[in-house]
Amino acid sequence: MNNRLSPWNLGATLYMPATREDIADAVMHRKIPGLRSLVICLEDAVSDADTPAALANLKHLLQELNEAKPTSTKNDWPLVFIRPRHTEMGKWLTEHFDLAAVDGFVLPKFTLGSLPVWWSFMANTHLCLMPTLETEDVFDLLQMRDLATRLETHPCHDRIIALRIGGNDLMNVVSLRRPRNMTLYDGPMGYVIKMLVSVFSPRDFALTAPVCEHIDDPAVMARELSLDIAHGLVGKTAIHPRQIDVIEQAFMVTQGEHSDALRILNSTLAVFKSQGAMCEPATHRRWAAGILERARVYGLHSEQSDEAIRLLPVTQHT
Repeated sequence: MNNRLSPWNLGATLYMPATREDIADAVMHRKIPGLRSLVICLEDAVSDADTPAALANLKHLLQELNEAKPTSTKNDWPLVFIRPRHTEMGKWLTEHFDLAAVDGFVLPKFTLGSLPVWWSFMANTHLCLMPTLETEDVFDLLQMRDLATRLETHPCHDRIIALRIGGNDLMNVVSLRRPRNMTLYDGPMGYVIKMLVSVFSPRDFALTAPVCEHIDDPAVMARELSLDIAHGLVGKTAIHPRQIDVIEQAFMVTQGEHSDALRILNSTLAVFKSQGAMCEPATHRRWAAGILERARVYGLHSEQSDEAIRLLPVTQHT
């Protein structure tokens, strides 16, 4: 998988209904500041009645993107994904639409049982996969272990950018909605996210964080983002453009973290003290590598001001 398709490049993944007519501007003309990735949604965000119009709009959008592609490096574009309604629609899209300008599919309601169906028509495409874990199976540790074991050896493995955790669908399974003053971690999803990280992360699968639907409560979102990062999640679903900058800021690395990461990866000492904490290269090496990759993409927080320090240009590279 090339560097452009690194899971760290997902950032705030904005979901946009396929009925919207401004998606081309968001992709080609960077009309949404800071947008790194977007999902053109044909599933929950589109009603049954609007599906034909959404497909027609998507076809026109793809024509625009494909025509613009030869005169663009496309590295300046955000990553573009489509979320089909179901496997039948996914198959139909690959057969009837030119998907050259699309980076991949988000696979809704993904399970071990649906894997062969998705792969049967995606195997011979260029499309990457972002399976969404959002069904009743996700609450079962054994089923998640079986899924992780299968994905680890399946031919699709190298095409999976990240697994997406579908928070709202999972809360619906247990007939709940998060209270307005709480993070997702304060309810059953706290267990689910911990379990998924424990099952999938040791197998080197990246996981993205669910959406925070409380758009006008920055305090809750800030608390939730700190917990997302503490659990090692690599990006977060966004449903409003003003969430993007908040998510970007949260994924920046502190100068202290960056300094520790560099020392851990370069030290010849078995153990050393830094900033009041023990650093042990043998056990902190993977954390340090992740910190440097995050810093490369998002930059460093300036601890003396509100400004950020960028280590490399934000532009994504192949």
